[in-house]
Amino acid sequence: MGSLALEAQLAIALATDEETADPLPFGGTSREGILSAVGGTPLVELRRMYPGLGLRLFAKLEALNPGGSIKDRPALEILEAALRDGEIGPQTVIVESSSGNMGIGLAQACAVSGLRLICVVDAKASRQNVRILETYGAEIDYVAEPDPETGEFLPARLNRVRQIIQETANSFWPNQYANHHNSGSHCRTTMDEVVTALDGKVDYVFCATSTCGTVRGCGEYVRAKGLATRVVAVDSLGSLIFSDAKGPRFLPGMGAGLRPPLCDLQFIDDIVHVTDLECIAGCRRLVRREGILAGASSGGLLAAVQKIRDKIPAGATCAVILPDRGERYLDTVYSDEWVREHFGESAGDLWPER
Repeated sequence: MGSLALEAQLAIALATDEETADPLPFGGTSREGILSAVGGTPLVELRRMYPGLGLRLFAKLEALNPGGSIKDRPALEILEAALRDGEIGPQTVIVESSSGNMGIGLAQACAVSGLRLICVVDAKASRQNVRILETYGAEIDYVAEPDPETGEFLPARLNRVRQIIQETANSFWPNQYANHHNSGSHCRTTMDEVVTALDGKVDYVFCATSTCGTVRGCGEYVRAKGLATRVVAVDSLGSLIFSDAKGPRFLPGMGAGLRPPLCDLQFIDDIVHVTDLECIAGCRRLVRREGILAGASSGGLLAAVQKIRDKIPAGATCAVILPDRGERYLDTVYSDEWVREHFGESAGDLWPER
């Protein structure tokens, strides 16, 4: 980071006259604790996922961020920017809506920094994610009913955040769906890391969409650098980001019940919709063929590559940004019982042949 780390600044701010915190230095060698491990994730080639596809396929392993997902990047950058701009201080209460990963990224940073976090979740949030949030010290605020006008939980969660912000003095809403430091974190780090690792030779980059921070940030980088890379947005079938055709969605992490303010079509070249079952099959193929245990949206990204393979020139270099780890999906994506319960008996066996 180009500025004094969030951890260091708040450690100084929280220090009393009796106990002075050790100031942490600037630069890449600065001692920033766990937050220094955010970003710089590996890019690996997937040689066994789709043999014979006629292209080179690379995966950015965002699961190896310390909080387990790509959301560590925007969580930290948003808080650092807010601290730098005077929007938060040692006593500020952070309030955010999250189904899991962004909340965990914020909870990690807040734990290190001594900040109070209220995370607004809904009935679809997994028990495991809620327990992780609570373990970091976050306070959980449940929204039990969807928005009456849209039938979606996201608008209801956002309304609850606004209410808490109004009722809570010295509070700050990161607003991941509209905060340009969300997309900015991916423009400055994620996509730059991909392009650097591949010596600038990236023909396609596939990004899962929810807040649209990743796809916009990658698209901004591509446009700013004048690259020929095509930016592919991958969304869940039934999501309302790119379509008005609302449908049931059972898997978190991709799709949304509205079009987020960060969604800007000028930074997107192609849009691919995938089903929940395609996400599940993609994840199971990934772990059995490549040994990568990843979250639901990762399977969707790989399914999207296969769906548009006929449009991709032979020999092209493609990168997929895999957002999170799969341990949090063992009871859903990787559970035959859960799959049969939600999609029928015939859908239970989606494991690839060995």
